Amino acid sequence: MSLYIRDDDVDALARQLQSAIKAPTKTEAVRIALKRELERAHAVLPLSERIKKYQDAVRALGPDNPDFDMKKFMDEGWGNI
Repeated sequence: MSLYIRDDDVDALARQLQSAIKAPTKTEAVRIALKRELERAHAVLPLSERIKKYQDAVRALGPDNPDFDMKKFMDEGWGNI
């Protein structure tokens, strides 16, 4: 089955890619591009999993200190005491 691209812009992109990666045909260039894009899409972690990684790291630090005085800490850091 041959590849027929009706959109001139897409055809031009396929030819540019074919030339850039030295693919023997447009079809092969498109095949390579689609495979790479699928691999890239599958490699991206969903936002919920990326957030969970940071939440787990924060939990590993331990519980908050209810007696911690953030204002005092910041004043000391800025030399405002």
